[in-house]
Amino acid sequence: MASNILSIVLVSGGMDSCVTAALALEENCETAFLHVSYGQRTEERERKAFNDIADFYGIENRLDVSIEYLARIGGSSLTDKKIEVAQADLESKEIPTSYVPFRNANMLAIATSWAEVIGAKSIYLGAVAEDSSGYPDCRPEFFEAFEKAVDTGTKPETNIRIKTPVIHLSKAEIVKKGIELEAPLHLSWSCYRSDDLACATCDSCVLRLRGFELAGVKDPIRYKFA
Repeated sequence: MASNILSIVLVSGGMDSCVTAALALEENCETAFLHVSYGQRTEERERKAFNDIADFYGIENRLDVSIEYLARIGGSSLTDKKIEVAQADLESKEIPTSYVPFRNANMLAIATSWAEVIGAKSIYLGAVAEDSSGYPDCRPEFFEAFEKAVDTGTKPETNIRIKTPVIHLSKAEIVKKGIELEAPLHLSWSCYRSDDLACATCDSCVLRLRGFELAGVKDPIRYKFA
């Protein structure tokens, strides 16, 4: 049953954040959408996905901000075109080149600032632990620690919870949950490389494709092989 508590959803435009948005809307009557771009290769395509998803749900309270300084800092194939986006290797235990150093902390800090201003009581984020072997800022313990930092660094009357409802789901389970909630998966975008046809070979594309395959459902977005 939906509450009347205002919540913020970080919506990148990807599949995981799309399903997270659907879950947040099921739980809350009032929801604001936040998109944070950071100079990534597919910035414009992800922004389009964010706005398409927000339009689908009729979200008027939305904020689109840029922290392009992460691109100037560099260190990631998503923000530095001198670093090649690697082919997917789902068996690797190494941190992939697509890791953007401490990105989620930067995004959560912005979400926390906005939450204090508009009185939101929770921040939803589509982090998935399946990705955490490569991305240290996708681990459950990171979000637990960050929530403690929020409690310490905000006004005494501020009470903001960080919610990661898909963090323990596999990609296939996320696909199934999205279909169950009638989330607009066809409007989402996951590719790290391309903004027209998804490449089908980067980590994000391969994880997404595998999720749809295991769920027994055809991915509604277009790939270069199709």
